[in-house]
Amino acid sequence: MTASIATDATASHGPTYWLAATLFVATFAAIVSEKVHKTKAALFGGAVTIALGVLSQEEAFHSPHFGIDHGVVFLLISMMVLVNVIGRTGIFGWAAIKVAKLGRGRPLPIMLLFCILTAVASALLDNVTTVLLVAPVTLLIADELDVDPIPFLLAEAMASNIGGTATLIGDPPNILIAARAKFAFVDFLVHLAPAVLVMMVAFLGVLQVFFRKRLKVDEHKRQRVLAMDERKMIKDPALAVKSLLVLAATLIGFTLHSVLHLEPATVALTGAAFLLLIARGDPHKVLAEVEWPTIFFFMGLFLVIGGIVKVGIVREISAMVIEATGPTAESMKTTAFSLLWFSAVLSAVVDNIPYVATMNPLVLDMANSVLHQGTADPNNLPLSTLHADVLQPVWWSFALGSCLGGNATAIGASANVVVVGLASRAGRKITFGQFMKFGVPTMLLTLAIAHVYVLLRYY
Repeated sequence: MTASIATDATASHGPTYWLAATLFVATFAAIVSEKVHKTKAALFGGAVTIALGVLSQEEAFHSPHFGIDHGVVFLLISMMVLVNVIGRTGIFGWAAIKVAKLGRGRPLPIMLLFCILTAVASALLDNVTTVLLVAPVTLLIADELDVDPIPFLLAEAMASNIGGTATLIGDPPNILIAARAKFAFVDFLVHLAPAVLVMMVAFLGVLQVFFRKRLKVDEHKRQRVLAMDERKMIKDPALAVKSLLVLAATLIGFTLHSVLHLEPATVALTGAAFLLLIARGDPHKVLAEVEWPTIFFFMGLFLVIGGIVKVGIVREISAMVIEATGPTAESMKTTAFSLLWFSAVLSAVVDNIPYVATMNPLVLDMANSVLHQGTADPNNLPLSTLHADVLQPVWWSFALGSCLGGNATAIGASANVVVVGLASRAGRKITFGQFMKFGVPTMLLTLAIAHVYVLLRYY
């Protein structure tokens, strides 16, 4: 679909235009309201988008511009399979008890080390899976120490979102941005990892100030944790070794994927398939534990957003953003910082996945308007445009704001929702206010660091 066709659709504002707009608003409203499960809302919106002809079936299932992004879908599924197999070996439980012992059974050092473990694991795997694996062990150790687990869980949720910001696979918004901007795994490491390191140091410092006097434990309970045998957590030592080797090879593949001329999804799929092949037993359980609701949520979302891109709504919003921030071919400084803070605020209110999926086409359209005067197809911009020096700070500000803004509220990021759910299941309710009391200052601290980082590095 060319830029001129999209422009014509916008100019006419016919029934298809308003139908696409209505479906998008209704789907988004249902997701935000949380009265309907987000997967149901997105999948229904996507199905109706096809059934009513906003997108043709060919566009929905085969178009790289308006349809389902199969690269993102297979990357997510493959990483979930990898982590599910690794989780079955008990290696994460082993690591958590090791960390508790390294902290000498004292709550504050354990919290800090757990946050480091969570951040690193979130960068290498993904933040949702990481908190699913770390949180249950955290609850176990907090119970042994007889301390309130809520501060630990809150800190780990924040650390997972900060750590996940550093890599392409760490946070779903980064996967979406990489797919549209054609960034490699190394690009995220080079541009975002330095900022994340500074943020984590600052975050750990804040934790010490905030919780130093609140986390106390008596000697008997401390010794009880030190007596725990981490070796009992390993259920399959041979598979644990094999899994870690396959994971290491997959991460190396991500780093070299541009040299190998393989997409991240291909690398992840190869790693997951190989690990399934060498793991004993029926793969049914591993595949059943894939977060299929998340996968279908992405599919539906791609279709609903593809509809508003096709009819030209995104182009109109892009024109308004250009008018408000005044980007030029020489500088997009105001646009970058506006997107950093705007993305953070919106991601705090709305789950950052649908937000990023919606904004991605807008950034592409803005790049087309500013760098090509609107003459190119925004869905087929050359790599030289996508990676132009003037556009790079916009992409990285977008990623930083979207990932870090999710820390503000319990619904801002998928990892937060998971942590709150696990705590509730364990009889430890985390209220919306409790989360915000810790989450908003964390968001503001990390965003301030991100703002200074973007300013110093790119301007």
